[in-house]
Order: sequence, then structure tokens, then C-alpha cells
Amino acid sequence: MLVSMKKMLSDAQKGRYALPAFDVSNYDMAKSVLEACEEERSPALLMCLGVDLAGRDMEHLSSMIISMSEHFDIPVCLHLDHATDFNEIKRAIDCGFSSVMYDGSVSDFEKNAENTAKVTSYAHSQGISVEAELGHVGNGAVGSISETGSDTDPGETLTVPKEVAEFVKITDVDALAVAIGTAHGVYKKTPRLRIDRLDEITSVCDRPLVLHGGSGTPDDQMQDAIKHGITKINIYSDVVGAMNKGLKDKLNSMENPATWPFLVFEDARRMMKEVAKNKLRIFGSAGKIYDHKKENVYLRE
Repeated sequence: MLVSMKKMLSDAQKGRYALPAFDVSNYDMAKSVLEACEEERSPALLMCLGVDLAGRDMEHLSSMIISMSEHFDIPVCLHLDHATDFNEIKRAIDCGFSSVMYDGSVSDFEKNAENTAKVTSYAHSQGISVEAELGHVGNGAVGSISETGSDTDPGETLTVPKEVAEFVKITDVDALAVAIGTAHGVYKKTPRLRIDRLDEITSVCDRPLVLHGGSGTPDDQMQDAIKHGITKINIYSDVVGAMNKGLKDKLNSMENPATWPFLVFEDARRMMKEVAKNKLRIFGSAGKIYDHKKENVYLRE
């Protein structure tokens, strides 16, 4: 059974560690992450993105992960990542997602807050936790980011601390993604996180904070961000990169094109597990398993 992300992040906030949240696109990615979390005794936070949820794929992927979660003795959260449409969020909740993210970060403050509040009201009525984003984490490769964007990534806008408390009050979100210098995708330059900005945010916000764009961000910077209040860090490129490298190397070495898929994916699964385990250890969630049955945090019995 799945659990709410709220319990996971509350524990991380109290324990001053972070949960790596892994976007997974297929069975092999989900299996690798779940096995890594179980072996490292960490809660598992799996996410799905819209590109993998078109048509009936939302039902297919969510039902598969929900079924898989029942066979692992760890708390598992299934989170909808970067949703921008209210109907898509309602559909995900109907499909069994235990947490959702509404991403209104490209809108102005008022519209973002208004839409987020609508999502939160509905999701909370269904027992579902909600993440939102204030500021905007851009796409593509960046270096260090300026206050309102830069030539390297004009889509990046850092979170404004004075807006945070008002946003949380209006929306009642369970977790808030903030922009402090990361970006989605693969970096061409090493990012420089604005820990000073993060400190300003934590001083006015009591909700767990989320860092998007964790892949490729140096470990020491992420550990520093965790010390200063980050409780969830999104990971995709590092895991899918490991999968694709494992597949490429295996396929290039094969002489028999009719090899069993289990063997074709063998190295890819091992490499993804290594990446996932490394994140669990670096972020501090390894060994932080809690008794999800005793805590009675199941959403649906």
C-alpha cells in the first residue's frame, strides 16, 4: 500500500535529512529504485511525469507501481510530478497517486497561489499531499543563476522569500519547491546553489522544502542544502542516464539480437540501483525506515 508524502517529509524535516525522489518511466526503473530503497532501508519516493502518462499510460504505470509497492516492506509514495492541469491531477488521484505536485511556477504569484489553493483543497479532501513551486526552476543546462534570470538560463527565477509565507498561508501546501540555482536536465556548467537565499526562505517557512534539478548538482552542495532545510531532492537524469548507458553497452556487445530482455536490462538495472543507493546515502535517508504499519499512515485500507 502507498503512503502520503507528508509523513515522509515531516520525518525528514525533523531528522535533517532529505529523500531522493526518483522519476521513473517504466518497470525496470521502478524495480531498481524500490530494490535500492528496501536494501538501504529507506522510504521510497517514486514520481511520474506527464510525458509518461499520455492516454491510458497513467492507468498502466500507476497500477503497476501500486501493485509493486505491496511486495516491498518499506513505505512507498507515488507522486505526480510537475502537473499543470487540474483535471490531470484529479485523474491521477483517481488512479491511486498518493501525492501530487501542481506546478504554477510560470504564472504570476496571484494565479499560482489561486490555482494551488484549488488543488490543495481538493487533494486534502481525498487524503492526498500536495507540493507546489514558487519561483521557477528552468530547463536545460545552466551555470550559476542571477536574481531574475541570466543569459545562461533566462527561464530561471529565484524564489522571493517575502512571498513564501503568504503563498503557504493562501495555499496550505504540504511541501514547497524552491528555486535556488538548480535546473532540470543536464548541466554544461556546475551550478552554484544560493544557500543564503535558502536560509532566508527557511526563516519564514515551516513546510518541507524541495529542490528540483538534483541530477548533476555536486554532492557537497546538496548536502549543504539539506543542512539548511531541503527535505526532498528530485532525481531523473542520473538514473535514466545510467539505464541508457547500461543498455547501450550491452546491446553493442551482443551478438544474438534475440537475447532475453531480462539479460539485456541486467547491467542497466544494476547501474540504476547503484545510482539510487548512492543518492540515498548522500542525502541521509538510508537507514531512516519507519514502521509505516504501526504509524497507520496508509491512505487506503
